[in-house]
Amino acid sequence: MKIAFIGLGNMGGGMAANLAKAGHDVRAFDLSEEALTRAVEAGCTRAASAADAVTGAEAVVTMLPAGKHVAGVYEADVFPNAAPGTLLLDCSTIDVATARANIEAATAKGLVAVDAPVSGGIAAANAGTLTFMVGGTDEGFARAEPILAKMGKAVIHAGDAGAGQGAKICNNMLLGASMIATCETLALAQKLGLDPQKFFDIASVSSGQCWSLTSYAPLPGVGPTTPADNDYKGGFAAALMLKDLRLAMEAAASVEADVPMGSKARELYEAFVAADDGGHDFSAIIKTLQD
Repeated sequence: MKIAFIGLGNMGGGMAANLAKAGHDVRAFDLSEEALTRAVEAGCTRAASAADAVTGAEAVVTMLPAGKHVAGVYEADVFPNAAPGTLLLDCSTIDVATARANIEAATAKGLVAVDAPVSGGIAAANAGTLTFMVGGTDEGFARAEPILAKMGKAVIHAGDAGAGQGAKICNNMLLGASMIATCETLALAQKLGLDPQKFFDIASVSSGQCWSLTSYAPLPGVGPTTPADNDYKGGFAAALMLKDLRLAMEAAASVEADVPMGSKARELYEAFVAADDGGHDFSAIIKTLQD
């Protein structure tokens, strides 16, 4: 299948490479020459522009920073150049309202669009083990699933347009809050004189176990290998966690949902990112709690 892939950053680069590895004809574009070079080395074909990538494509995958970027690319490059019936898969994490508006606009132009944000981070993007949460029609999901399956281990139809973004935002609000709870618990255990590994051995098989502890422990040398073992480099940047928590607060306000834990997590990550450069893994917030 001829697939246009627009946005080859930390996540998109690995995703595009996995599509090429699966045998698809991937025409890739990014504003970064370095990212484009890596994509070509991974088996993609270089496109001169986003419009060039879209022309002749059967499907278009976008992986961009924010809703305004996706809407801009759709309006300027995708809609004028995509043939009727082309499948659009936006894997970016953006606000629900923009996701719905993009799909509505695409449908009006005779295109089939889904929102398909991901969970899993850079390592999963490179390994092809992401989880995709998909919003859109049954037809859109049926067409998108085989493509997304080449980049992930799980592809789940969350509901109608925007449901994928809603699921992603809710998931990451839970992740952000649970990571803070995990960090403060490990910091407390240390101050009480407990050996961190021994506490991990206990909590990971007790009622307090959670993914943030058992799969992503924020202390080096504790549990399985995580970004904490690499000076909190790689993984999921704190700045991106803050972005998702802000989106969650925006979504909560739009439906008058009470989210005190999510709100506090957003507040703590705002302070952490302001003090740090936001580039370290989100689990590095444990440093502020240890101090």
